[in-house]
Amino acid sequence: MDTFIQQVINGLVLGSVYALVALGYTMVYGIINLINFAHGEVLMVGAMVSWTVVTALADTGWPGWVLLLISLLAAMVVCSVLNFAIEKLAYRPLRNAPRLAPLITAMGMSLLLQTLAMIIWKPNPKPYPILLPSEPYAIGGAVINTTQILIVVVTALTLAALAYLVNRTRLGRAMRATAENPQVAALMGVRPDTVISATFVIGAALAALAGVMYAANYGSVQHSMGLLPGLKAFTAAVFGGIGNLGGAMLGGVLLGLIESLGAGYIGDLTGGFLGSQYQDVFAFVVLILVLTLRPQGLLGERVADRA
Repeated sequence: MDTFIQQVINGLVLGSVYALVALGYTMVYGIINLINFAHGEVLMVGAMVSWTVVTALADTGWPGWVLLLISLLAAMVVCSVLNFAIEKLAYRPLRNAPRLAPLITAMGMSLLLQTLAMIIWKPNPKPYPILLPSEPYAIGGAVINTTQILIVVVTALTLAALAYLVNRTRLGRAMRATAENPQVAALMGVRPDTVISATFVIGAALAALAGVMYAANYGSVQHSMGLLPGLKAFTAAVFGGIGNLGGAMLGGVLLGLIESLGAGYIGDLTGGFLGSQYQDVFAFVVLILVLTLRPQGLLGERVADRA
């Protein structure tokens, strides 16, 4: 029972990170029907920028939470500028092109960002400093630390703030209008290009937040760290219903739980033939099953009908 509770806790933490990244995927897809496969690399850039800032300020004697907050703000700014540039230079010229063109461009941007990160920060993994108290708290025989609690709480607050933004603010109305029909929205005074750029910026801020939380939890950063979380977050977005904010959150949490519980029990289920190192298999099995049995996702793909 202790193992089950521990794996559930691990799954909630991991799923919260997936959910943060999946929210960025689903926002961009909901507006312009584009899968931004470079989104995982934006997470990586956020983590690397955070590591750079924390390392540079390590000798100041400031509390760990201050260093974490400063590095998070720096990561959000850098990632927002980066994603704004990607949208403007790589995706905007292809907005009316066949769908395959921006998809290939997104994959190219992913490889480009990985290569640039490898040149700037070198390919070797780097330890991410422990900035928050690491003393574990016991929960029914399992343990959870401050960083993991923070990840779950921040993810829940982020979803609530994002839902308020989309449903209750002027920018949110402009996003929904642009998603439904950008031409008509433009006639009503909405600037679709500005709305799309704002969506990319918000998605980048979420990816930066996820990258910093991911690095703080696992204690390591490197240039290729965004690949698997990006793919799994895309799986989570499809699982929950891409284009649906609640679906992205649900898909991320469920995928984290499936992966964590699978990793904890796969050895027992296969008689020791497979170990926890095969946990990545579960995400892609889920993707195959969802695309086969319910391609619209658990909560349904929420994409506006276009005139």
